[in-house]
Amino acid sequence: MDRRVFLVLLLAGCADTSANAPLAPSVTPPKPPAVPPPAPAAPSADPGASGQSVGFDTWLAAFKQKALAAGLTQQLLNRELDGVTPDPKVISLDGRQPEFSKPVGAYIQGVVGDDRIAVGRDKRQTLAFLPDVEQRYGVPRDILLAVWAMESAFGKIQGNFDVVRSMASLAADGRRRNWAEGELIAALKIIASGEVTRAQLRGSWAGAMGQTQFLPSNYLSTAVDNDGDGRRDIWGSDSDSLASAANLLKKGGWKPGVGWAKEVILPAGFDYGLAEGPREIPAWWEAKGVRRADGLPWTAADAASPAGLILPAGWSGPAFLVLPNHFAIRTYNNSTSYALGIGLLADRFGGGGPLVASWPVETPLNLADRMAAQIALARLGFDPGPADGVIGAGTRKALRAWQTDRKLPADGYLSSDMVARLKAQAGIS
Repeated sequence: MDRRVFLVLLLAGCADTSANAPLAPSVTPPKPPAVPPPAPAAPSADPGASGQSVGFDTWLAAFKQKALAAGLTQQLLNRELDGVTPDPKVISLDGRQPEFSKPVGAYIQGVVGDDRIAVGRDKRQTLAFLPDVEQRYGVPRDILLAVWAMESAFGKIQGNFDVVRSMASLAADGRRRNWAEGELIAALKIIASGEVTRAQLRGSWAGAMGQTQFLPSNYLSTAVDNDGDGRRDIWGSDSDSLASAANLLKKGGWKPGVGWAKEVILPAGFDYGLAEGPREIPAWWEAKGVRRADGLPWTAADAASPAGLILPAGWSGPAFLVLPNHFAIRTYNNSTSYALGIGLLADRFGGGGPLVASWPVETPLNLADRMAAQIALARLGFDPGPADGVIGAGTRKALRAWQTDRKLPADGYLSSDMVARLKAQAGIS
């Protein structure tokens, strides 16, 4: 979901954030060049509608008119926005491109660490409110604990940026103006409600707040008061935080009683081109020789659910049949790697063991190589989309087609070996 823009950087490029989402790192596009402040415009103007940076004061005058139209008062706007200046650190972070992409296996191994597993197993036994939250929202406690662990290290790392200033900085900069203005209006509405003060409204540089890292709009629509103190406190209340996460996942389509994914073993000669393809019930996959890695039978609910195959590290790494709740997790953060991290961590919290297959040892791909691979695919007649270094669905589809043409395993996974082969065939040095 859009609230998780900042994880593009936080996860070292492992998150995929769109329908063209990468299994290898996402890359934030570079910030547009700075534009000198223009002459003051009428407050009703819409400066930077094209997405370009404008002078902060010019943007602010126009934004105040939009905020008034959204129902905020002039008194509130003057009190909270007068004297606000853009935060150069926020603009710098928003424009930063990760140079190297962390291999998904290394990312998952970092996520599912022994120390984190131990903390999660302890909390699942000691937090008395968890059974009630689990029953009310239908989301397993282990999934909620995994979200909590991933988002804020069980509440320890929440970010200390002024959310109002951060959103104003991003809006004036212009690259994501509509989104940032919407979140700024939401933040101001939170302050206007009296539920949270401006001083308490702290979060990441991109506005994600509290123990479960909600954007202001998600706080307004989805946060809940689970401890009954009359305040939805996702900063200080573990109970409110995890119940709010459960409510978000429920709204995202979580299906009670259904799993999120199972590791599977693929037979010799399997058609790897089926990855990221059809979603069929497990029996359909079993007819093609696919077997659960743990050797256990499917539950009735899982056996009746559509499942898709993913090969996050290519044909030589672990394979998974992902069930509907995998995609519910991705409404929290639309990243295959993130959803895998949440699910695998939750499995370990619940007493499950490690994966059967090992993650391959890989060399991180740098931005230049990722872009070179896309340029090579285009030169060879396989359209990957723009050469932006984001290895998303379009690039993977083009890579599968090229791999098929070359009689290689068509898993669509861009390894360092695939980069070298592509560059050599396309004549790129």
